[in-house]
Amino acid sequence: MMAGKREENPAGSSNNLRGDVLRVLGVLKVATVEQIQQIAAPHLSYRHTGKPTPAKRKQARTASHTGALSDLRKHGLAENGGQLPGGDTLRNLTPMGLKAAARELGRPVGEMGDPARGAGRTGASHPMTVNEAVIALLRPKPVLAQLANEPADVRAAAQAAVDAPDGLGTIASYATEVALPATGTWSNPGRGGAQADIVITAPEDGVPLLFVEIDNCFESAQVLAAKIDKYMRFCQRKVKDVDGTERPMWRTRWWVPDGRHGDRPHPPLLLVFNRVGPRNPNTVIAQLAELTRRHWQGEAHDGFHMYDGKLPIVVTGMKMLKERGPAGAIFRRFGRSQNQTLLEAIGNPRREVHDARKQAEYAARERAYKEQLRRAAEQQRAEREARRPVCADCGTRFTDERWKAIEPAGWGAPRETHPHLCDDCKQRAITAERQAERQEHDQAVPEQKAGGTWLSRFRA
Repeated sequence: MMAGKREENPAGSSNNLRGDVLRVLGVLKVATVEQIQQIAAPHLSYRHTGKPTPAKRKQARTASHTGALSDLRKHGLAENGGQLPGGDTLRNLTPMGLKAAARELGRPVGEMGDPARGAGRTGASHPMTVNEAVIALLRPKPVLAQLANEPADVRAAAQAAVDAPDGLGTIASYATEVALPATGTWSNPGRGGAQADIVITAPEDGVPLLFVEIDNCFESAQVLAAKIDKYMRFCQRKVKDVDGTERPMWRTRWWVPDGRHGDRPHPPLLLVFNRVGPRNPNTVIAQLAELTRRHWQGEAHDGFHMYDGKLPIVVTGMKMLKERGPAGAIFRRFGRSQNQTLLEAIGNPRREVHDARKQAEYAARERAYKEQLRRAAEQQRAEREARRPVCADCGTRFTDERWKAIEPAGWGAPRETHPHLCDDCKQRAITAERQAERQEHDQAVPEQKAGGTWLSRFRA
């Protein structure tokens, strides 16, 4: 029994905190305890405000997840990955821990990537920036019920976080260090492909698929352009799916709506610039836009652009992303002159406005046509009513059935006997005629009896 339990959960526990740690590290690969806590239990960021120093407040907030990590280390699922310059210890999963995280996230083990061992030896500046971007895009919100006993000002701060615009998806919507092979396979990528720092799949929030590339402002525009070339090669690659149909390789792993015929762009790419290196991101962005124009420039069409086979490229800054999140107008898409929200930047608002206008015009024409038909039908009904016969006896208008009955039929059809009377008056007329016939008949019979028959006269 115990062996079966260990196979299902190597930690041998149903502790939710351990599951939180496995899910977060399964996505981020390497993280500090504070980053794990911010994603898994954001309400803890609003507790322990009475501690005297920031260090003690941080220690109190992260104590439960630190304990969970200690338990995972005992079971060989997690390990320490070095330290950051500020002294924070990095944590990562072992290969066995990645398998456990795959179960927690509901993902195939082959999609989990490799353990991020040794990241702390190089300072882990890039992985930490990736984690900051995930938190900024995810925007975890505290559960207010967990803060019911906190001071009023703390609850007010938590309420403000809850009321702020939502982020994208859940931690399960994210993956990091995802290979995008231009050659080879998913599990064994060849040369020439890209590696996305972050992949987001949050269709419930309007983002079916988004690649994210993080730049700490150490790379030139030419280096970044070469990376974008690799993204483009991957997006253009087609393979045979399990049903034998050839389709883009990325569609064999991720679901994205088919889009409009003749206007099906590749999945968008978001570049997040974190200004810690020596390069000016504004200069790099301007150069990068020119170097990659062939990849992103759309085709003008009736007030909007179509991007069939193009790669939407969107840029923003890490500072603004952390402050305002995906709902802020802080994203600039190459080829556009104004900042937009993330959904607007990766979408095609002008096309949507154009389509909405065309749809409204079509609906207006449809309504006008239906109104025209209604008026024509109403006029026909009025003209028909004007021709409807009226009963010569009672003055009642004929019913449709009666009107049809008096209309001329074929040569063999019986002739209508009372064409100027309605059904009721016709029945009364027929009844009266029959009564008159019977009376005439009854009067004729006595006269015949009184006069006798020819035989009786002959005998006489």
